[in-house]
Amino acid sequence: MINIGNVFILGDSYSTFKGYIPDGYAAYYSENPVDGMDVVKVEETWWHSLLCATQSNLLLNCSYSGTTICHTGYNGSDCKNISFAARVDKLISEGYFEQNNVDTFLLFGGTNDTWANSPLGELKLSDWSTEELYNVLPALGYLFHRISEKVKAKRVVCIVNTGLKAEIAQTMKELCQKHGFICTELCDINKINGHPNVLGMSQIKEQVLKSLS
Repeated sequence: MINIGNVFILGDSYSTFKGYIPDGYAAYYSENPVDGMDVVKVEETWWHSLLCATQSNLLLNCSYSGTTICHTGYNGSDCKNISFAARVDKLISEGYFEQNNVDTFLLFGGTNDTWANSPLGELKLSDWSTEELYNVLPALGYLFHRISEKVKAKRVVCIVNTGLKAEIAQTMKELCQKHGFICTELCDINKINGHPNVLGMSQIKEQVLKSLS
């Protein structure tokens, strides 16, 4: 059995479960499901079952339902305080990654950027302006750079969801190659209203596990 050590998760609704994410963060999954969802136990989530399958330790599940990689959310809302990029920057500024040894960093996002139709912009690999981070592709370049530069994890796994805009999925794959991250490109995931159900969660876990072996 592979042991992936201390695990940090940066995600959106797919990786949430009420009571297992930071206080004040929105959760999609809980013991009282919505939209006919059958996931009602944390043990049924992809990430919890992955931790069990690898005998690993969760440091932090920094997942926030409805969040985008970039600073532009639904209906053009300003998400500069809760986006993926913003959450990583906050933890870096607080010294979190200096105080905690991350062996495996699991990154699972881009779904809301697709659903919210956030502006794509152009991929940029350095010298980002704040304005550019309101666009998905430069925000991806920024996020991958910050993780690579500041987290110093033994392995970073980027999970590429099904149904993403082609430009987002392709950029994620290119950035994984550039930074030496593991890319888990999902396929055939069972979902209810766009979110993985119990079967879908198991499928995600198995596909991530395969990419780690």
